[in-house]
Amino acid sequence: MKPAFSVVFLTTLSGAGQGLLMALFGVELAARMGLIAAGALPPMFFIVGAGLAVLLGALGLLASFFHLGHPERAWRAIAMWRTSWLSRECLCLPVFLAFAFAYGVAHGAGSAWSLTIGALGALAAAALFVCTAMIYACLRFLQEWATPLTIVNFVLLGCASGFTLATACAAWLAPAIVPVLAGCACVLTLAGCASRVASLKRNARLRPKSTVNSATGIQGTRVVQKSRGFTAGAFNLREFFHGQTAGTLRRIKWTFLIAGFGVPFALTALGGGAASVVASMWLLCAAFAIQYAGLVAERWFFFAEARHPQNLYYQQVS
Repeated sequence: MKPAFSVVFLTTLSGAGQGLLMALFGVELAARMGLIAAGALPPMFFIVGAGLAVLLGALGLLASFFHLGHPERAWRAIAMWRTSWLSRECLCLPVFLAFAFAYGVAHGAGSAWSLTIGALGALAAAALFVCTAMIYACLRFLQEWATPLTIVNFVLLGCASGFTLATACAAWLAPAIVPVLAGCACVLTLAGCASRVASLKRNARLRPKSTVNSATGIQGTRVVQKSRGFTAGAFNLREFFHGQTAGTLRRIKWTFLIAGFGVPFALTALGGGAASVVASMWLLCAAFAIQYAGLVAERWFFFAEARHPQNLYYQQVS
């Protein structure tokens, strides 16, 4: 498939925001349970974190508009919520943004309802992860996407980047909890790497269910297509194939494995154990920036990796 950068940025930006809000809620819940000293958590940590979650989600929503042929009709996307995962995503995203904003306001006002609002926000984030992933996982004719690993990867990668960003915020505003958050971010990064590698191995074993015979309707023991049937450009050629070489795909795959998982894991581990607050903050900010760039490459590869059955016919060039 041809990756659309508008959707790449939508899913990675909003995913990081969702993971960040879940991290904030987890920290507050741990503090309420006595696992973290409440005095180590200034309200500004939650206010800034919630603000960043809203900003990331809003930027993702803005990016999605560039994927629409008629942005003025965007409101119609919610009309099919009973059957469409895309419509459900369009409903869940503003709900998530509303709860993230309310969570920051609750901490700014010192409200006792902050934990309840955070729990609802975390549920909205989880629902948004599922809705976004199911847009692709429900397409059974695209074998690379039609697997539970699609949902697992969306959740783990979003949470990994969100927890890494939460750790960077903590280095600035709540240094006492940096080791705990850094440990969680490292675990999620490793888990995300394991699940993504598992999906890569699975997809490498897939073979198309269709053949040149079934695509063309020509029966025979040895059918070889030499031409795609026309010389000018067409919608099928633009939208269902990325146009990159196998070598480019291999480079992008190794880029996102290193930048999305390996480097941020090392930097987060170093930042979590750094003695200097300044050094810790710089290391963790670098970890998030590199990880986000790696996840953009990962999401691009996710779309490019899917082989649309129509390419058995249209991508043959004499």
